[in-house]
Amino acid sequence: MPNDTPASVSRAQKLQLGTAMVLAGVLYVAHSFLRFANFESRGYDLGIFDQAARQYSMFKAPIVPIKGVDFNLLGDHFHPILVLLAPFYWIWNDPRMLGIVLALLLVSSAIPVYLFTRPRFGHLGALLTASAMLLWWPFQAIVNWEFHEVAFGVPIMAWIIWGFDRGRHWLVVGLACALLLVREDMGITMVAVGIVLLFHKQWAKAALTAAIGLGGYLVVTSYLIPLFSPAGVFTYWQYTALGASAGAAIAFLLTHPFASIEILFNHQLKVALWLLSFVPLALLPLASPYVILGAPLLLSRLFNDRLNTWAPVYQYDAIMAPILVLSAVHVLGKLIQRHGWNRIKVIAPAWLLVFSLVGTLFFHSVFPLGRTLTGANWASGTLVAAKERAVEMIPDGVCVEAADTLVPHLTTRTYVGMMGDIGTDLSSWMIIDFNEQELGGWDPLNPPQALERAHALGFKEVAPIDHGLLVLHRDIPVNPVCSDYLKR
Repeated sequence: MPNDTPASVSRAQKLQLGTAMVLAGVLYVAHSFLRFANFESRGYDLGIFDQAARQYSMFKAPIVPIKGVDFNLLGDHFHPILVLLAPFYWIWNDPRMLGIVLALLLVSSAIPVYLFTRPRFGHLGALLTASAMLLWWPFQAIVNWEFHEVAFGVPIMAWIIWGFDRGRHWLVVGLACALLLVREDMGITMVAVGIVLLFHKQWAKAALTAAIGLGGYLVVTSYLIPLFSPAGVFTYWQYTALGASAGAAIAFLLTHPFASIEILFNHQLKVALWLLSFVPLALLPLASPYVILGAPLLLSRLFNDRLNTWAPVYQYDAIMAPILVLSAVHVLGKLIQRHGWNRIKVIAPAWLLVFSLVGTLFFHSVFPLGRTLTGANWASGTLVAAKERAVEMIPDGVCVEAADTLVPHLTTRTYVGMMGDIGTDLSSWMIIDFNEQELGGWDPLNPPQALERAHALGFKEVAPIDHGLLVLHRDIPVNPVCSDYLKR
């Protein structure tokens, strides 16, 4: 099997791949911008990452009021790679810039996917495979959530698998170390990288990678996150089905293997995630050692207590996309070589692309970009206009509490948080959206609860309720915490 390099790809082939990447990127950005324009974007997660990126761009610590007063985001999850967002905010200081960055990260992963696939499937098969991945549901899910730190891990993981394939094992080790900057749990993924290095008989590199990953995870969760956390501890142990601590969970996994496996399938959303991840790929990834790279990521979600980590509609699946696609390509390439199934080189990736296209056109709950592709979200209604009027009433440089969907429209010019999450003394403005069942935040209030709280704090309505939007104000001095937040 030839070891193609970027230099061996013709100019016309590069143009074709580039065209597919540009088309996907335009669709991603259009969808992101339309969500923002229609007030579908939320404080969780777009507003959070927007506030962090803006603070980094001003050479400040990533203090994120959406998470709480003086909340350093590095005390929530450890993702110093977000500092790379700062230069983009020097170009355009706007939440929508994150949609552009996300598109760049996702489409760039098509390059290693193409290069990995081309020696096995040829140019057309590789082009179809890369295009199918760009339109596959995990990428659509993260675009629909606007941004998440895991996006940085997507191209890194794709290049790691390409590095394995080319025998570039020191590159694999270096890229795996970069994953530690993406999120603290990537340390466990580094252990998985070490295991795959064993398949390549890289014993020393495997031990080094696993040791750095495990050591990095322990240092970050035991020292660095507690150092920045307002609570002084790492608070993300959410695996109580396995035990009350990591040690108890390991003991449970070892002593109750069948009960552990049952947990992975004990809800219809978990079954749906398994089916959508592996059935379109004909279960092929399960026969590749590269699938081990995704095991910590997938299993940590399925063992998690939170139901919303099980559904195949969240941002977490994006990093799994290149792992599963390239694992399938790896196995199918061996079968083609052994049995001479040359037609499969085009038929298989064409099937995956058709699957994604059909899903995009007809199943928007899992393939949400279909709403943009079919024009379903192009027109805005009277509620959007009312939300625009409500946001325009808020002065610059003040503290404001707002409903989740309004928050991203206030981050560029105010100190904005969720209802009740920035205390009782700071905010002088509020926007309550009675169209929502709950308004977002740590302990979400419903609109009547938020209104009762506002009146108790001395807020008064500044205008009649407008399509369910109510703007309130109280006459207190603007706290320097608020007025200084966006000062450079």
